[in-house]
Amino acid sequence: MQPQNDQRVGLAYGFGAYTMWGLLPLYWHLLDAASPFEILAHRMVWSLPVAVVILAVLRRWSWIGPLLRQPRRLGLVLVCALVISANWFLYIWSVNAGHVLEASLGYFINPLVSIAFGVLVLRERLRPLQWTAVGVGLLAVVVMTLAYGKVPWIALGLAFSFATYGLVKKGIKLDGIEGFSAETALQLLPALGVLVFLALHGESRFTTGGVGQALLLAGCGIATAVPLICFGASAVRLPLTTIGMMQYLAPTFQFVLGLMVFHERMPPERWAGFALVWAALTVLTWDALRTARRARTALADAAARAGAAAGAGTAAGAGAVQTAEADLAAEAAAARPAGAPPATPRSDGLTR
Repeated sequence: MQPQNDQRVGLAYGFGAYTMWGLLPLYWHLLDAASPFEILAHRMVWSLPVAVVILAVLRRWSWIGPLLRQPRRLGLVLVCALVISANWFLYIWSVNAGHVLEASLGYFINPLVSIAFGVLVLRERLRPLQWTAVGVGLLAVVVMTLAYGKVPWIALGLAFSFATYGLVKKGIKLDGIEGFSAETALQLLPALGVLVFLALHGESRFTTGGVGQALLLAGCGIATAVPLICFGASAVRLPLTTIGMMQYLAPTFQFVLGLMVFHERMPPERWAGFALVWAALTVLTWDALRTARRARTALADAAARAGAAAGAGTAAGAGAVQTAEADLAAEAAAARPAGAPPATPRSDGLTR
């Protein structure tokens, strides 16, 4: 059980992380004079120095050597770098092109896509309510496609790229700042190439937009890294169910910004699509909370059985302890809400 004060600190960090991710459209909007390619390139270039400073403070360099000796893991890091680059570009473009609402829809849909990937790729088994949530989410996409006469490709692109990123990262097994550093290191040279090209052709806002624009573009690295740090501090202090519920804060903030700040249109058919997605997420959340509650009860029962068996000091007691430990592991895995970040700080949540 985490101390109450520790949980309050974790909640503060978590709200900070997801609020910053949710308010990022305001930051990208300040840079709308720059092209999405330039913003993306600056985000990549300036993220690496921030990551290096964090690694230096934490003295976490030992992972680099083993990673360089494992071509398969390096290949997966490259795939992650490519996928997250596509996700970042699409998100920046959608914000500056006036599609904040559809971008928020993508991150609302993302947990449902992650569940679908779990079934199709990892052969995971879903509970009935999870199947219901996925079905309602699919219905939402169909409704908006029929209403608009086109597929909501921005939302689906963001959701699928983010879910693909999380899926590939499962095979890399690097903690948050380490994976983030490896990915941005691979992004550095292409990003520098883009910036040099833009500068040579007189299209660089960094060199022609004045000091304010230059500082804002350089600040992209901090805007990327600070939410990650807050997320990491939150993830080690809070239960997974709490983290899983908090992940909806970011797209909620984006939705409010699109509606109230950027004044995007919200016709009835779009409201209907969003309502269906929110209904699916409500079902998913309720199922996760119910499963977590059952898991806590099962954990308490398993611990009581283990304690009683250990006190008996018999061979049967030792077997009961092992059984209880297996129950603990199984119930803990079942309690993890779909789409929730892992228990230790990783970079799965830094793609905003």
